[in-house]
Amino acid sequence: MTETKLIHLYELLFERFGHRNWWPAESPFEVCVGAILTQNTSWKNVEKAINNLKEAECLDAYRLYETPVEELATIIKTAGYFNVKSKRLKNFINHLVEHHEGSLDKMFEASVEDLRTELLSINGVGRETADSMILYAANKPIFVIDVYTRRALERHGMIVEKADYDEIRKLFESNLSPDVDLFNDFHAQFVAVGSNFCRRKPKCSGCPLDVLGKAG
Repeated sequence: MTETKLIHLYELLFERFGHRNWWPAESPFEVCVGAILTQNTSWKNVEKAINNLKEAECLDAYRLYETPVEELATIIKTAGYFNVKSKRLKNFINHLVEHHEGSLDKMFEASVEDLRTELLSINGVGRETADSMILYAANKPIFVIDVYTRRALERHGMIVEKADYDEIRKLFESNLSPDVDLFNDFHAQFVAVGSNFCRRKPKCSGCPLDVLGKAG
């Protein structure tokens, strides 16, 4: 897939949805928390959990570090899989406090490659979660691949079925300039088309990508 095809794809989406102003968070720290909580659930449920953290006055590295995992699970219950996610969130927070004095700025001083390696070493932080933190919280150029991106590309024959996450990511990164704003909004466009049209049961009528045709 060439740069021209990718830019055409982006332009089709942008024309329909406009600039997406994604990720919906008030701070880089909130982005990181949200990236963990959004695993296997809708953003609407994540927003409720984040609001609960704010109401409990613990949306802070050291406050979360001091919060018992059982109490944290209760606070984030609306995010689903709360027992698992509370442990994953604590793993991230413990690492941040114990290795970077609770400072994302210090953690984010690393290069993209080193930061990604570090994040992936934390139990419960997978590739999509790590890349979301790097792009949306650290403002470093890495392309986030999610289920919407994969589904849209597969259905239009742009990637093979079951392509590896990093294979898809490198497809974008090797053909586009490392532009944080472009990567940010391009991923957000996939979220928009996936939420509105490219669902598990596709709703192709009116989809801005319908002009691309379907995979044979």
